[in-house]
Amino acid sequence: MALRRTWAVALFGVDGALVEIEADVRNGGLPSLQLLGLPDTALQESKNRVRAAIQNCQEDWPASCVTLALSPAALPKAGTSYDLALACAVLAGAELVPPHRLAGTVLFGELALDGRIRPVRGLLPALLAARKEGMRRAVVPVDGLAEAHLVEGIEVLGAAHLREVVAWLRELGELARYPPPVDDPPVVEAPDLADVLGQPEARWALEVAAAGGHHLLMVGPPGTGKTMLAKRLCGLLPELSGQEALEVTAIRSVAGDLADSAALARVPPFVAPHASLSIPALVGGGTGLARPGAVSRAHRGVLLLDEACELGPKRLEALRTALEEGEVRLARRDGTLRYPARFQLVLATNPCPCAPARDLDCQCPPQVRRRYLGKLSGPLLDRVDLRVRMRPITAMTVHSGAEPESTAVVRERVAQARAAARERWSAHGWQTNTEVPGPVLRRDFALSPEVTGLLDRGLEVGAITARGADRCLRVAWTLADLDGKERPDAEHVAAALEFRDRKAA
Repeated sequence: MALRRTWAVALFGVDGALVEIEADVRNGGLPSLQLLGLPDTALQESKNRVRAAIQNCQEDWPASCVTLALSPAALPKAGTSYDLALACAVLAGAELVPPHRLAGTVLFGELALDGRIRPVRGLLPALLAARKEGMRRAVVPVDGLAEAHLVEGIEVLGAAHLREVVAWLRELGELARYPPPVDDPPVVEAPDLADVLGQPEARWALEVAAAGGHHLLMVGPPGTGKTMLAKRLCGLLPELSGQEALEVTAIRSVAGDLADSAALARVPPFVAPHASLSIPALVGGGTGLARPGAVSRAHRGVLLLDEACELGPKRLEALRTALEEGEVRLARRDGTLRYPARFQLVLATNPCPCAPARDLDCQCPPQVRRRYLGKLSGPLLDRVDLRVRMRPITAMTVHSGAEPESTAVVRERVAQARAAARERWSAHGWQTNTEVPGPVLRRDFALSPEVTGLLDRGLEVGAITARGADRCLRVAWTLADLDGKERPDAEHVAAALEFRDRKAA
């Protein structure tokens, strides 16, 4: 009997911490099993799962005092991903398997009572944390091999049963490896912008939003194409970079949204929750350690809140911190988690509760209209760069010579504008105009007083706030990029200010 060690990973949001599992198996006293290190209920129950799995694999459970300690001891541990590491620690401590292959190996998996290894959530961010801590090998459930294969720089092996892991530790067998993919995953074509009839102002606002990463509000009667336009925004955005793809895929892994044939998410995500969603579903939450919400699942992509005024003020106000900081911090009983949430917000709403096809047919009193749109508070709208009014569709056919532009045509212009912004800001670590802090724009990239005269007058009369002025500057830089200009001029600033001055009612 001996003291042996294995390793697992504790996840806190998309951040992980390496956990050392010590197994002390010694003779003397009554047979017992103790699990130390702040385990939650699911982890406490692993004692019974591990014992049954080992015995059902025809291995001897040590008839002695077994103590399992998870270190750091003050770190809360949750979930069932520790089962395999606990079982291997017990077997190594009882000297039933040699310990040399456990060195530098991190183990993941939930054990069934018969020894089967079940998949667990959060495998991708856990492996990233293990690689960062210097672990060189990982044993994961065989169903998670495709996901684990996305992490480079660490050897990944897969097992379907505890017996396979025991045979591998005894050098009597080998574990599965992820086979190279035979075919590339199918490319899902985004809806085409040419499907949207009319709405030239809204189409231009969508292009500006895509080029600069700006937030967008569309107000108009039902059936004017608000949702159609929002669904086509992702088709205008460039593919995710390698680091961005890892971030998005890690969030999907924690949320349990990865498909069996896991692949890096190269396309920006599009999330459109129903208007009945709760605040925890929007920003993240739950008991114990909070799960990611819609704002995090839309990280590096688009979050559409259709019928935004039906969400209510509390849910809408919960977005303010995420819009400003690009992440959410959720404080719960077991700790404070951080989830990235750098997304493009698209708000779509009707102008009033009755929402007729024409404003002339509206039966809502003025105070009802104000109360309805008042659910979009001033502080929230101050963070929305572009506001556009949708017009009723007056014809179902497009005259010859006026064919609407396709997604491919607009995407080319967006790509050129983004390339200009990336070249300008890359030395500072920013990719889009919306990421540039306002003080940097005012100090290091200041425009002449002749160019910003309208903004100065707007600040003087209280028409815009200081935050709104910063956002106007960012939009002006985007408009200049779309025009192929090196710096914004007075017309770009005026157009950016007009996007904010457009009334929602």
